[in-house]
Amino acid sequence: MSGFLAVTALDFGGNYGGSLLGMILDAGGMVQFVLALLLIFSVVSWAIILMKYRVIRKTKKENEQFLDLYMRSSKLSDIFPESRKFRSSTLAEVFRAGYIELGKLSKSSRGSGGAGDLADGDIPSVELVGVDNVERALNRASGQEASKLESALGFLATTGSASPFIGLFGTVWGIMNAFRGIGFRGSATLAVVAPGISEALIATAAGLAAAIPAVIFYNYYLSRIRLITQEMDNFSSEFLNIVERHYIRK
Repeated sequence: MSGFLAVTALDFGGNYGGSLLGMILDAGGMVQFVLALLLIFSVVSWAIILMKYRVIRKTKKENEQFLDLYMRSSKLSDIFPESRKFRSSTLAEVFRAGYIELGKLSKSSRGSGGAGDLADGDIPSVELVGVDNVERALNRASGQEASKLESALGFLATTGSASPFIGLFGTVWGIMNAFRGIGFRGSATLAVVAPGISEALIATAAGLAAAIPAVIFYNYYLSRIRLITQEMDNFSSEFLNIVERHYIRK
């Protein structure tokens, strides 16, 4: 009886009643491995979350600045050199792709000149079929910019879907070890079961702690990127309308 009381006091004082860090350090090797893996997932996820926040905020700001420049300018040739200043603007990149393609069509029509040196009055009319080339260039640029914005978001999706199951695996493994300990001790009292169960449940909590922010910010950034993509599509349509009205020979 005295030996059982000693074990009970040790469990309550050392493991069950100890700090969170103490329970983690006292956990089994597999549970600690799972916790380390989830920590890596969490750290990388938060790095991506902070990076994407800066990228999307800067993209939105420069898109607004470029769009203001675009609306105030009367010549595409005036916008082209200024657009190079907006390195993070997806709209500026789409504009440059369309303008360069338009310049290539104009160059083939007149046999000289370059895309960056074209003035609106110097751009000869191009065939109606040429607008398809401009449209493909705009679509290609939009797709590339959207892919850049979506890069690394897949890791957030993976973290959000896999982390709870990884944590659950650690919990199941820890509970298995706890019941093995019960078998060795020959006792199933709360004082014997609680320390092992509490250590095992830490893995589930860690899995949820890694998954919840990843899922929230994945959905948030995906919605923001969809808005930016819609802006690029609208801008591409507007650019094509200008090309068809002023530069296409029907």
